[in-house]
Amino acid sequence: MKVSDILRVKGGTLYTTTPEDSLSDAAQLMAEKDIGSLVVMSHGLVVGMLTFREVIQAAVKNGGTFGTTSVYRAMDPGPLTCTLETEMDEVRRMMLERHARYMPVIDNRMLQGVISFYDVARAVVDSQNFENKMLKAYIRDWPEGESEKPEAENT
Repeated sequence: MKVSDILRVKGGTLYTTTPEDSLSDAAQLMAEKDIGSLVVMSHGLVVGMLTFREVIQAAVKNGGTFGTTSVYRAMDPGPLTCTLETEMDEVRRMMLERHARYMPVIDNRMLQGVISFYDVARAVVDSQNFENKMLKAYIRDWPEGESEKPEAENT
């Protein structure tokens, strides 16, 4: 399974911010939309990732408030990225190695979507459920008597 398969099922809604936006505004957007990340864009390019992890770290650093902190000061400037053709096993491996919960999908320098660890887990579960259904159907449709001896040998 590839990243493109997950994005096709997930849909294409994207939420972004800019490095110049206030962290307070970005956190407000994340809360309103009930999302865990924003892709940070500048001049049409992905320049970072802002997740609830960076938001919390910035708030703790500022004594529990955002103050005048910009997204630039809080964002991860080097997020993991993948392409539409990246295999899900590779995405899982990369996310686990870097403890990343969100990964921008970029194709020809254009943002195509964001894959979350939840999306990956859901794809794995859906795939396993499909395989289980196929195996159960195969077992249920097993031809009767196939393992028995032919009639001529029974006499």
